[in-house]
This record gives sequence, structure tokens and C-alpha cells, in this order.
Amino acid sequence: MAENRKVSIIVSKGRLEDVYAGLVLANGAVMEGIETKMFFTFFGLHALKPKFMDRLHTAVVGNPALRMPGDLPFPTLLGIIPFVEAGISAMMRKEMGKLDVPPVSEFLEMIDAGGGEIYACKLAMDMFKLKKEDLHPLVKDVLTVGQFYEISEGGEIIFI
Repeated sequence: MAENRKVSIIVSKGRLEDVYAGLVLANGAVMEGIETKMFFTFFGLHALKPKFMDRLHTAVVGNPALRMPGDLPFPTLLGIIPFVEAGISAMMRKEMGKLDVPPVSEFLEMIDAGGGEIYACKLAMDMFKLKKEDLHPLVKDVLTVGQFYEISEGGEIIFI
């Protein structure tokens, strides 16, 4: 096992399944003693907004992996019906809760408590007219891409 392992995880999408992929990887890295940084950009920033972070939605339309009971494919066209996406998303969060998967806010606290660092992308912040105060208080800083590469130097970068 190599010493001084380092990973930086970029979360660019705000869908439940993408944000959780990043959080699970980051938390696992922190638990293994790996220096961990998370960088939220574009729609991934949505996961850092306290009003929305614990109510993320899963992709329904155009998601060929979404299955119904009996392993039947979910008819993607049903996703255009009002409240279907919200219902599927609530079901996903409920199933995750049964497995003791924490909500986004708690995951961020666990990552931070384990020494992980959470950053937001300056370009995306400017584009969406957000301020650091609009994000969860555990966001350490708002960085440019160049600054992110600087703090990520020598480590692995995972893009989600």
C-alpha cells in the first residue's frame, strides 16, 4: 500500500445517483486514510445547496438502467408524467435509508470530520450567480480549475 495516497473527486452532475457515487467514494477514501478532496462543479453544485441537498432527484427519463419490480425496464416515457420523478426519487431515498445510507448533509459532515475537504467551482458559481454563503457551511472554499489542479497535484482524479 502506497504512502501519502491522494484522491480528488469531481462531482459535475446533480442527480441523486451521481452525487452519491462521489460521496461514497470520498467517504470510503477518508475511511482508508487517503487524503480526499471533493470539487463540485456545474449541476453538482446543487448538492451543496442546503435547501436541495437532501432532496435530490434520480434521473427517470433516458435512464435505461432504471428497473421496476421483477427487473422489468422502467418505461422512460412515464418520466414525463408529473410527480413520477419525485416518486421514484423518494423511493430511492427510502431504499437508501433502509441501508443506513446517510443523507447528503450527513455524508458531507462525515467526510469533513474524517479530514476530507469540500470545494466549489468558481466558474460554475459565477455562472449560476451563487455566493459561498448559498452553499453548505462545510464548503472550504470556492476554487478556479487551476487552483483545484494545484491542490490535486500528485493524486488521482475521479470525474463523476
